[in-house]
Amino acid sequence: MRLNFALTCVAALLGFGSEANADVYRDPDTGFTFSQYNALITTGTSSITFRIAIPSPVTAGQPYDAVVQVVAPVSAGWVGLAWGGSMTNNPLLLGWLNGASGVTSVRRATSHTAPAIYSGATAQVLRKGTKSNSTHWQFTAKCTGCTTFTTTGTTTKSLNPTGSNRLAFAYAKTKPSQPSSPSSPINVHDLFNYWDHDFSVAGNAQFQDLVDRNL
Repeated sequence: MRLNFALTCVAALLGFGSEANADVYRDPDTGFTFSQYNALITTGTSSITFRIAIPSPVTAGQPYDAVVQVVAPVSAGWVGLAWGGSMTNNPLLLGWLNGASGVTSVRRATSHTAPAIYSGATAQVLRKGTKSNSTHWQFTAKCTGCTTFTTTGTTTKSLNPTGSNRLAFAYAKTKPSQPSSPSSPINVHDLFNYWDHDFSVAGNAQFQDLVDRNL
């Protein structure tokens, strides 16, 4: 789906600063409390920030929606978040810029080949948390079907809402060949890595209200 980004050169637009506290980020634009991780993509200080917000309480083992917020430098051609900590057999949420707008796509790969469009999960863009400036772009989306999914065969994986979950990311410097299309082919990633993301501090008691307010 296409996202409309508000273009501005104000550095504070992306929310960096005092709202960040260790691994917890309270977004002044959307009102969500996120658990966040900064993934370095160069040997310097360039990074991609991944933020997760979930409902609270959540029953362990039951499906639940999650809101993801990604902040990436404009040099990133596309960014992907793998919900199962691998490039295969789990939902992969992709995002990239397309001029003054952007595109997201949910995909899945069953082998080490280009991931195909995945119908088992959907992403709903939250308008108030989606924007860009001269140095970074950001999207915020509610993902349904990303926290409980089939891996191989009939094996189901559920992400723990009160603990850590292994996630992974991939990023490429080159944009997709058809950047206006959510189904565009993508280039092989330049970097892949994974981390343990703390969901225990990502809970939001007013989760659905916040989603509704940010559409």
